[in-house]
Amino acid sequence: MAVYRSRHAQPGPLTPDRILGVALPRTSLCRRGYRVDEVDALLHRLAHELRDRTRQLDLTRAENHRIKEALRTWQGQHAEERSRARQAAR
Repeated sequence: MAVYRSRHAQPGPLTPDRILGVALPRTSLCRRGYRVDEVDALLHRLAHELRDRTRQLDLTRAENHRIKEALRTWQGQHAEERSRARQAAR
């Protein structure tokens, strides 16, 4: 999995617990609020990782569909072969 890199990036993939534990630095002079660049960096990383996970999920679903179709084809061919074998045995 690709990990978004920036000067504000934390190592490793984001998890719900890590997101909840993110402590963004206060603005200068300890005023209330967050630094816009820190929030933007976090949002960009979240968007990047969500896009990557969504892409991986789409690939997994496509592979799952391909495997199911291959299994259906195999089962159909196998059923036809068994039917012919039974008819030949009669």
